[in-house]
Amino acid sequence: MSRLKELRSYINEELYKMEDIDERTAAITHLNGVALAATILAKKRGFDPEVAAMAGVLHDLHAYKTGSYEEHEHKGSELARQILEELQLTNPDETEMICSAIYHHGDKLTVDSPFDELLKDADVISHTLNDPTKPIKEREQKRYDALCEEFHLI
Repeated sequence: MSRLKELRSYINEELYKMEDIDERTAAITHLNGVALAATILAKKRGFDPEVAAMAGVLHDLHAYKTGSYEEHEHKGSELARQILEELQLTNPDETEMICSAIYHHGDKLTVDSPFDELLKDADVISHTLNDPTKPIKEREQKRYDALCEEFHLI
């Protein structure tokens, strides 16, 4: 079993504990959408696509498990580290990359490391393209515009 498949299996077990079916569906859709976008960005930007996908499927797990977005990036980073260490899926450098990206993914206005930026961008892709009828959040507009330019969508 691949590392990503093992991680997804673990995460799905956690998500299936959510009682609200609509919230569970939204969680699965978002986490997998961000993982897919992160995979594409990783291939384009020269990162390991599997590690990027792992960051994507983990990035909001804490918020979905607890129902709270308060400091979910920081708490989510801690949860991701616990999961990755428990499952022994990543080496220390990969764990640090994933946890740093999760820690920083909420601040879309600040520029962090290139891998941190990859997760932020993947999150924006999911937020803006999952439902193209919704308006783009002001804090995500600049990043969305840069992504459209990067992918020649404008």
